[in-house]
Amino acid sequence: MKIGLMLIIAFVLDLIFKDPKGIPHPVVFIGKLIKYGEITLRKIFRKGKAAELIAGTILTLFVVCVSFIVPYIILSIFYSINIILGIIVEIFLCFQILALGSLKEAAMKVYIELSTGSLTNAKKKLSHIVGRDTENMDEKDVIKASVESVAENTNDGVVAPLFYMLIGGASFGMLYKAVNTLDSMIGYKNKKYMYFGKVAARLDDILNIIPARITGFLYVLAALLSGFNYKKSYEILLRDRWNHASPNSGYPEAAMAGALGIQLGGPASYFGEKVDKKYIGDDIEEPNMEDIPKSCMLMTIVSVLALVLMILAKFAVLTIINVGL
Repeated sequence: MKIGLMLIIAFVLDLIFKDPKGIPHPVVFIGKLIKYGEITLRKIFRKGKAAELIAGTILTLFVVCVSFIVPYIILSIFYSINIILGIIVEIFLCFQILALGSLKEAAMKVYIELSTGSLTNAKKKLSHIVGRDTENMDEKDVIKASVESVAENTNDGVVAPLFYMLIGGASFGMLYKAVNTLDSMIGYKNKKYMYFGKVAARLDDILNIIPARITGFLYVLAALLSGFNYKKSYEILLRDRWNHASPNSGYPEAAMAGALGIQLGGPASYFGEKVDKKYIGDDIEEPNMEDIPKSCMLMTIVSVLALVLMILAKFAVLTIINVGL
């Protein structure tokens, strides 16, 4: 259970140090690889549905392979030198893959701006964590978008990385991070990326099938443990989990909406185009700025539960395998 202990340490480091400035982040390198890879491939392949699909597939496979192979080689080298040194490097990589601390910090920056009455600054802070247009949002829209981002990124930034790191260490975690970054950069269903980002988007959907469902049901448990409406959380999870364009994001968002008693989703603007999204949850309570710290608290509880339950699950599986052998 070496990886379990490493993840506990990495988890604590993430909560304490978040995303320290001055330290190169792997996701930044992955992002640059995607950006320049897209520019290069679009020059090579002509415009057209088939060409864009081929180019996007090449980019996706290349980025995923590089993101897995590079940390695998780095860790192999350090482990071959000294096992303690290898463990330290792997803990550092796991720490950088997790994003609970930075997610909380980003959401709370929006809350702080709203609490001081600066809606304009709140929208600017929100634009750093969501893909939609924020310029024309009112306060209610900003609150809803913040809560939605917290719910969705609980899976993308914490639960799913933990899931894959427990399976295959930091290399698997980086592979997941690459797929997730690809989806966030080229996985849009618009004219530019409909075919170019299709494989990246589908791969992200596949990798999140199990983690997203774990996240959704852990939100119900978190609501129970923290005194929120867990019954409503469970009801909305089952009822509205498909009211999202993603086959996975609806799980945590529906559970969050039910727990807080607010309605998420609805029309939004992306790159200047209005998108009619379905609503998630019942309009029981009017969204208010305090829903943001509440969502952050629920996210933290879910993250801790995920860490503990996944480590216990892996321990149980290994025990059964060893007993069977």
